[in-house]
Amino acid sequence: MIYLELFTTFFMIGLFTIGGGYAMLSLIQAQVVTIHSWIDEDTFTDIVAISQMTPGPVGINSATYIGYTVLEQSGASEFMCILGSFSTTLAVVLPSFIIVLTICRMYSRFRSNNIFGSVMDGLKPAVAGLIGAAAITLMTKENFPDWKSWMLFAAAFIASWWGKANPIAVIIAGGILGLLLY
Repeated sequence: MIYLELFTTFFMIGLFTIGGGYAMLSLIQAQVVTIHSWIDEDTFTDIVAISQMTPGPVGINSATYIGYTVLEQSGASEFMCILGSFSTTLAVVLPSFIIVLTICRMYSRFRSNNIFGSVMDGLKPAVAGLIGAAAITLMTKENFPDWKSWMLFAAAFIASWWGKANPIAVIIAGGILGLLLY
């Protein structure tokens, strides 16, 4: 039964999220942490952090990890946990696949249509809002508990923004400094 709930939840997230993985995070958090209480806020924050460091879209990585974690916490076997990961990953990707396939088949007919263009223009601010909501959602006291975290954040921001540092170097440096400071 949990597989069906996970699949349905992540299918709906995939269906109603436009703008990619970061736009998806606030919806995932609302469903997984608040509504279903499958995982707690700290676990969600950890999942997002790991999902950002692994290759691939953050929304899909989060869905995969959440599918595994939810089943693992319920005491399921490793195979069943992997099945949970597969279920959530498929569910979050399937709506986009269907929509893009449909749009590709119909795009040539509608690309000059004013209504289609207006809808696409209206989606841009909605995407920006969803990404902003994800950023605000992740800025909690659990993510920045003390001055050391704020200093690491500031150093990473400065190195990335003004120093144009390699993101991999920033991640590695942040991990090493985190080990040393904590």
